[in-house]
Amino acid sequence: MDAIKLVIFDIAGTIIEDHGEVLRAFAAALDQHGIAYTDAELKEWKGASKQEVLRHFVQRRGGADDETAVTAVYAEFREGLERHYREQGAVPIAGAASTFAWLRYRGIKLATTTGFYREVSDLILESTGWQGLFAANISSSDVAMGRPAPFMIFRAMEAAGVTSVGEVINVGDTPLDLQAGTNAGVRDVIGVLTGLHTQERLQREPHTVLLPSVAKLPEWIEERYS
Repeated sequence: MDAIKLVIFDIAGTIIEDHGEVLRAFAAALDQHGIAYTDAELKEWKGASKQEVLRHFVQRRGGADDETAVTAVYAEFREGLERHYREQGAVPIAGAASTFAWLRYRGIKLATTTGFYREVSDLILESTGWQGLFAANISSSDVAMGRPAPFMIFRAMEAAGVTSVGEVINVGDTPLDLQAGTNAGVRDVIGVLTGLHTQERLQREPHTVLLPSVAKLPEWIEERYS
């Protein structure tokens, strides 16, 4: 247990329930501006910087006014997503709070990384009452590149005062989460099956283990490191 100093969690689908809110907000914004996409494509982008996702689809369409279109579509997306979390709040994954308490009791720091921008991640943490729980809350808007780049993980480590990737566990529910953890070279890259991706899809990415949910993390850590 001494070897683990920091556990970094993705947010949507990992520590709060994901019922497709983000994908619906993406779809509504793209539809509003007549930009083509498929549901499968949007799903593969889960966990990425939201602005980077929309830029991908806008630029694929082509046109001289790409950045103007990206700005307009992103504003539409933000309005819909923020309205959802203000009105509906966020529902914690069952067992997440107990896992947080278990880790903190053992002196392990917690952090979050997310493809959400700062305003939405703050809305979620406020809704769940978790604002003061984490040593760092890093959003895609805090770094130059979102997942699969490892920069959010490194920024979380810096904020938490952890210097070695060998002391870090990264946990997430998407292929991009697993890719970011692998690119960062952290000690353990853990996938959870509480998001929108299947076990078969996550199995194709490098990882240490796939767990049913974050509720099983304490048991897994005890078995691995006891």
